[in-house]
Amino acid sequence: MFNFRPLILSAFLFSSLTITISVSAQEAVKKSEPEPPKFWHLMDLKTEGYFGISLKQAYLFVKGKQSKTVVVATLDSGIDTLQKDLKSILWVNKKEIPGNGIDDDHNGYVDDIHGWNFLGGAGGKADFNETTEEVREYNKLKGKYANATDSTATNKKEFAYWQRVKTVYDTTLNKATTETTQLQPIMNALMATSGYIKQALKIGANGTFRETDLVNMKTANDTLSQSKYVWTTIFSQEGGNKTNAEIIKDLSEYLAKLNNDLAPDLEARKRIVGDNVDSMDHKPYGNNLLKFADASHGTGVAGLIGAVRNNGYGINGVADNVRIMAVKTVPNGDEYDKDVANAIRYAVDNGAKIINMSFGKKLSPHKQWVDDAFKYAASKDVLLVLAAGNDNDDMDKNPDYPNDLFADGSSTDADNLINVGASSAKLGDHLAGDFSNYGKKMVDVFAPGVKVTTVDTDAEFNTEDGTSFSAPITSGIAALLLEYYPTLSAKQLKQVILASATPLTGTMVYKPGSKTEKVDFTTLSKTGGIVNAYKALQIASTLQGERK
Repeated sequence: MFNFRPLILSAFLFSSLTITISVSAQEAVKKSEPEPPKFWHLMDLKTEGYFGISLKQAYLFVKGKQSKTVVVATLDSGIDTLQKDLKSILWVNKKEIPGNGIDDDHNGYVDDIHGWNFLGGAGGKADFNETTEEVREYNKLKGKYANATDSTATNKKEFAYWQRVKTVYDTTLNKATTETTQLQPIMNALMATSGYIKQALKIGANGTFRETDLVNMKTANDTLSQSKYVWTTIFSQEGGNKTNAEIIKDLSEYLAKLNNDLAPDLEARKRIVGDNVDSMDHKPYGNNLLKFADASHGTGVAGLIGAVRNNGYGINGVADNVRIMAVKTVPNGDEYDKDVANAIRYAVDNGAKIINMSFGKKLSPHKQWVDDAFKYAASKDVLLVLAAGNDNDDMDKNPDYPNDLFADGSSTDADNLINVGASSAKLGDHLAGDFSNYGKKMVDVFAPGVKVTTVDTDAEFNTEDGTSFSAPITSGIAALLLEYYPTLSAKQLKQVILASATPLTGTMVYKPGSKTEKVDFTTLSKTGGIVNAYKALQIASTLQGERK
């Protein structure tokens, strides 16, 4: 569920060393809205003017009250275990002796000190570059059904599934083809123009620059002038807080993701991990290595939940007494149902009380496995927090997976799952993130998710959009509640968080994905509001806990 909104920039045409931009040189660069404060997601609407979660007020409310440590699992892309803001809050499996190569606690996982990597394989490898589920399923079934018809197919149920797979596959392939065609020339242009600007700024090949560095940069020739124009435009669209290297990295990763759909390595899982993804045989697989090249997303998610507070570095996490259990489950592509189900069970069995899941996909070939894991979490009183997704789609009509519409019909709204959409910093017609999924039935609540800043790998920081960040902010609130009111059940945590989101009746906003259609904000989710830590603690203080 990594969010990347493709750069909106005119195509670049290269001729020798000359760069031509297909826009008028006199056209003014359209500046984006002013950047919100770096940590607006923690702020209070009434006192500071930004629609954050009122965290300062929340901590004043529990001042002097003792907290209890809460374990929060992040089912994500892994984590940088050496990140200064996270190192001291990592969950530690005290039953395991580090590095001895023995499963000391007999839980099936060797040396799982801080969590587990369900994408891991022998030799310290990981299958972190994957394709989408529809590409995997299409290639799995095409030999059987590519030439079949309704009348010739013997397994009608499977054939109907194949038809759905093919529809989703065709959409995905068309999107990947179109966006690659549009974005690759932009990548080429960014690489070339970045080099020219570095030379002009005298910062070296490995140096980086930001929007502010361009203000007083002298442009001695047309090539440099156009290069400056390119990057000024990019920064205005992507946010001036980012460096050129961060923008290029984001685009590179997105192009790699698209390429994974166009030219998938369908043997990577078998070659690296070695298990059978279509068999829930309970055989151990994976490894204990949590940081790979794709760990940025999981590191940022963990930071929003519980990065060390008030240490003069990085960011302040929402919760002040958590331990993060990192469970590497999500590749740069779609997660496997088997991994999701096993990751949930691993987290539950090892003491997690809240599980953050910032991922999702369009198909779920083994949905029952995941549904059963959801039920298992519920039976152990564990709260699940799920990102709604970034396709500006109506989830009531087109639900993502996983979800709590259980395949066996036993649930349409699980008591222990919160589905979270993304909101922006200011109360107004852009309050709903333009990328966010929504749904009056399927999405429970919104939380900050536009231009949210968190920690990144290797002592870096990152400002991004995405419901992937809205979910951990909500998980952080859940953890904060459980720290100070440890008898609250998972069901009560959900009820309290939803009750904290005051319905914004009458607030007209642009419908996600539209620049013209406005809807009442209350139509976008079940609560019609935005999570608030202060209000949640106030409500929690009045309840009699039900946790057994």
